[in-house]
Amino acid sequence: MLRILLTASALNLLLILPLWWRSGTLGSPLIAWEAWVIAPAILLLPPGFWRRVVGVGVVSIMALATAANLGEAATYTAFGRPLNLYLDVPLVRSIYHLLVGNVGQLAAVCLMLIGGVLLLMLLWGLLRLLLPATHLRLGRWSGKLALAVLGLAMCLSLLEFHGSRLVPNTTLPMVNTARSQWEQVVETHRARQAFTEQLEENPLAVQALPGLAGRNVLLTFIESYGVSALNDPRYNRTLLLTLEDINRRLAENDLHVVSGLVESPIQGGQSWLAHATTLSGRWIDNQLWYRLMLESDHSTMIDDFRATGQRTLSVMPAITLAWPEGRAYGFDEIAAAKDIPYAGPPLNWVTMPDQFTLDYTQRELLGNSPLFAQLALISSHAPWTPVLPVLENWSLVGDGSIYAPWENAGDPPEVIWRDLERIRDHYAWSVDYSVSVTGRWAERVADEQTLLIVLGDHQPAPLITGEDASAAVPVHIISGDPALLAKFKQRGFVDGMLPPLARPQDAPHMSQLRHWLQQDFGPSAPSPRTTP
Repeated sequence: MLRILLTASALNLLLILPLWWRSGTLGSPLIAWEAWVIAPAILLLPPGFWRRVVGVGVVSIMALATAANLGEAATYTAFGRPLNLYLDVPLVRSIYHLLVGNVGQLAAVCLMLIGGVLLLMLLWGLLRLLLPATHLRLGRWSGKLALAVLGLAMCLSLLEFHGSRLVPNTTLPMVNTARSQWEQVVETHRARQAFTEQLEENPLAVQALPGLAGRNVLLTFIESYGVSALNDPRYNRTLLLTLEDINRRLAENDLHVVSGLVESPIQGGQSWLAHATTLSGRWIDNQLWYRLMLESDHSTMIDDFRATGQRTLSVMPAITLAWPEGRAYGFDEIAAAKDIPYAGPPLNWVTMPDQFTLDYTQRELLGNSPLFAQLALISSHAPWTPVLPVLENWSLVGDGSIYAPWENAGDPPEVIWRDLERIRDHYAWSVDYSVSVTGRWAERVADEQTLLIVLGDHQPAPLITGEDASAAVPVHIISGDPALLAKFKQRGFVDGMLPPLARPQDAPHMSQLRHWLQQDFGPSAPSPRTTP
């Protein structure tokens, strides 16, 4: 009796713990029927080769199901969406690099080794429970009890599977995981075929933008800058004051700004999907779509601006490895981390502060010829520590060595991330820093011949935004020529740095930005009248 209860309870706990993490509720669900089927069934088998084969096979399947459910919980926590094995397996490499950026390579490798050892110990313990030296004999009362538990659990499992739950707070985690992942595989495969056909049959043509000929167009993404930073009282006390200050400073420099919202295809991470959506004019919300788009002959905003006569540039301070995607996009020049002579310290995951990136771009990369540039800022990327001050005197930025005192400033990520409220505070401060330095940079680079487009790449993870938050992100369009902003106002943008926040769920897709530029500044559009 004790052996059955101990074994079944251990298996039950293994199967339901990931579900508690996913739901955020301890004790719900409470019973995983598969555990109460597996434990008595294997304990009743006579010792021998086939019992060992069955035991190893069952433990392996349980380990896969548990890993999938842990992945489901982690994916929802990080990205606010369910796990899709068809799409998400390639993200394992990105998770490793994120871990290296936060805790260092040695610590990351040690953590992964520790995780591997713990997994092997867990599997070994399960096998010891399921494969004792003896077995339960049907002729004894313990064997009869095991058979009764097995029969009852099987009956209740079948009823649960067909939607008739007689016992509350129960589930079939292994069955449900296998079924949901298979359904996603089938659905995603069909969607892949449809997306591929769409790329082939309905391509977006390259289109010159004469309304922007001879001008600098600077597309600048701010990491994790979502609408929650502006409409959530936990964060907007700081950021609303910052936007007001930027409004004032821009006006003092005869610069104009309009703001709106667009919906990002992702939340919590995978910024490159937001970049791809904006550049391509297609809704790219997963890694497979991203790869298919890049492997196709699909045109992007880069092609549009090259046809207009601009030099094209990508500034990517977070890229520390080979980046074949940059070549696939066709940028004339790419400034990744290794190409930027930063002499300061790395700041956890952040390779260099945003103010340094912006200052270096202005000093060394903009040049004199008309330019289209994509910049991906990173100071507001998790773990959001340390938070840097804005240097009012930009001449102090130099080669970045001024940031040396902040290398170990404040608490490290592993300390801050023990307290949810501290995480949220650091998120707000980090985004405020990135928005502040971008606003001050706008004073330095924007003029009548410049269109500066500043937008968030995505909302942060649900632990920051809360459940069911809108995926909208702010967009700020800045120029010294108000005629360049008129078309955006016709599309619902409003004057100033504060976008309309009443209905963020109705924001247009981020992919529309390329279409707007083609429609409003293309050959058929009236040329914006430059102010004298």
